[in-house]
Amino acid sequence: MSDAADQIFVLARRSVVRTSRQPAQWIAPLVFPMLLLAVNSGGLKAVTHLPGFPTDSYVAFALAVPFIQGALFATMNAGTELARDIQTGFLNRLALTPLRGAALLAGHLGGVVALGLVQACFYLAVGLAVGVRPASGVGGVAVLLVFAALIALAFGSLGTWAALRTGSAESVQSLFPVFFVFLFLSSMAIPRNLIQQAWFRDVANANPVSYLLECVRSLIITGWNGEALGLGFGVVAAVGVGALALSARALPQRLAR
Repeated sequence: MSDAADQIFVLARRSVVRTSRQPAQWIAPLVFPMLLLAVNSGGLKAVTHLPGFPTDSYVAFALAVPFIQGALFATMNAGTELARDIQTGFLNRLALTPLRGAALLAGHLGGVVALGLVQACFYLAVGLAVGVRPASGVGGVAVLLVFAALIALAFGSLGTWAALRTGSAESVQSLFPVFFVFLFLSSMAIPRNLIQQAWFRDVANANPVSYLLECVRSLIITGWNGEALGLGFGVVAAVGVGALALSARALPQRLAR
C-alpha cells in the first residue's frame, strides 16, 4: 500500500507541475468560461422576467455553466497529456518499471482533479465577487466542490480512455467540439420547463448535461433539492464508473504494445 501511495503521489505531482508549466492549459479553463458567462449574462438577462424563472439574477443561473465547461477542459487536458506520454514513449518506459496500472491512472487523474478544484474555487470566487450568494450556504459550497472534483474525475477519465485508445493528442482534441454540442443542447441558457420548442426541450430532457447543470444550480439558487442532487450525482457517477472501467481495460493493451 505504501508503494502504491508513493507512486500515485509522484505521478499526481508530475501532472500538476507539468500543467502549471503550460499556461495555456490552466489559463483557458479559467478565462474562457468567465468570458462566456459575461456575454450570456449581458445578453440573456431579460429572460429572468419570464414567469417561472427561478431567480432574478441571470449571473446566478449561468454560474453553473463554467463548472461543466471546466469538465470539458479536464477531458482535453487529461487526454492530451497522456497521449503525449504515449507519443514520446514515456508510457513505454513506465511499463518497464514495477509501476502498477491502477497507480498510473490514479496519479494521472489526481492532477486533473486538483486542477478541477482550482477552477471551481475560481468560479465561486468570481460569483461571490459579483454578488451571487449560494442559497445552500457553506455546506452547499462544500458539496459543490465535491461535485466539481467528481466532474473533473469523470470527464478526465473519458479523456484518458480516448488517449489510451487512440494514442494521439490530435484525436483527443477533436472530441472537444462534440462535447461542446452537448453543452449547447442542454438547459444551459434557460430552464427545461421554459423551453418552447418541443424538439429542443426533448433533447434537453434526454441530455445528461442538463442534470449536471441543474445539480449545480440547485445549490446556488434553490438550496437543497434532493431530486436535482440525486440526478446530478447519479449522472456523474455513471459517467465516472463507465469511463474508469474503459480506461482500466484499455491501459494493459496500451502498455503491452
